[in-house]
Amino acid sequence: MQLTLNPVQVRPVRTGYLLTKRALDLGICLLILPLALPLMAVCAALVWLDDPGRVIFPQWRTGQGGRRFRMYKFRTMLTNAEELKSQYIHLNELTWPDFKIGDDPRVTRVGRVLRKTSLDELPQLFNVLKGDMSLVGPRPTSFDASTYQLWHTERLEVTPGITGLWQVSGRSDIDFDERLKLDIQYIEQQSIAMDLWILVQTLVVVFKCRGAC
Repeated sequence: MQLTLNPVQVRPVRTGYLLTKRALDLGICLLILPLALPLMAVCAALVWLDDPGRVIFPQWRTGQGGRRFRMYKFRTMLTNAEELKSQYIHLNELTWPDFKIGDDPRVTRVGRVLRKTSLDELPQLFNVLKGDMSLVGPRPTSFDASTYQLWHTERLEVTPGITGLWQVSGRSDIDFDERLKLDIQYIEQQSIAMDLWILVQTLVVVFKCRGAC
């Protein structure tokens, strides 16, 4: 499929789709929270026992319209991971400002399990309830929109998500530009049917522990 990457393209607001998508987000979150909360309590205890300190890692991310918000995750790294980042920047496998190390020495023992099973993402259900995120959408970046190229800004037209098209594409180790092409494909084709398909595929990926890190 040939994508037209036009950063100034204006799309009509599909009110019906957006309302249904929001209702779907709230409904699914409220449905799974009674099951997720006990599991989250166990995860929190294990994180603290493995490396005492804060169990939730609130990280600034870039959301719709370039607005910055705090995204919640279980802490999977040592408490001084940010300070250690400069020591390992030479191991970065992606193009800066993306940062990823395949076998990151800052990740704790429990953190590796949480990442492999994607349980570290569970606190983002509260981001969805707050409206900062959706279940499905482009993954919010940790770096500010000021670092984006002009054509990158198209991904800021929609609410970011916990999961998205590139997460289920089987291509986890790709640079920002490549992920962005998949984000734009999602934005141009998004529908409730597509959102549901991505959610189902995400469950398959999680159960297979594919692409987790």
